[in-house]
Amino acid sequence: MNVFDLAMQMEKDGEKYYQHLAEKTTNAGMKNILSQLALDEAKHYQVLLKLKESSRAELASTPILTRAKNIFQQLREEKNWDDLPTTQADLYRKAKEIEIQSFKFYMEKAREATDPRVQKMFFLIAEEEKRHEFLLEHILQLVSRPQAWLENAEFNHLDQY
Repeated sequence: MNVFDLAMQMEKDGEKYYQHLAEKTTNAGMKNILSQLALDEAKHYQVLLKLKESSRAELASTPILTRAKNIFQQLREEKNWDDLPTTQADLYRKAKEIEIQSFKFYMEKAREATDPRVQKMFFLIAEEEKRHEFLLEHILQLVSRPQAWLENAEFNHLDQY
């Protein structure tokens, strides 16, 4: 299996995993964030497919952290944390670990790439995977202690990333 096929399979698996998580939660805000993560993975897949076919692809950065911050703010204002998926913490830990491994994979493959366009795209995807990891860390903190996390407004530093 070549690097593109392997990366594309990883992205498909990630998309399915986030869709699965989104289906399991009843909280609309969390469902929105998880669905956006699934869409990001699908976008990565499409970029990789184009890159594999022609070495030409564009990766538009998604405002996932800004969207998540807005959702966290809404949860705080509505005091809507009763239906947060606190029992799914292990699933979010697994998702975070997947993002860490994806980041490492893309960084390694970017360093190995001889085509500058491929190298650049792998670095860009790695950066986005790192943002996903960052977001998942905050989701883990949220589901571990929702009321305290939202009341302390720890999500306000999502802009700093």
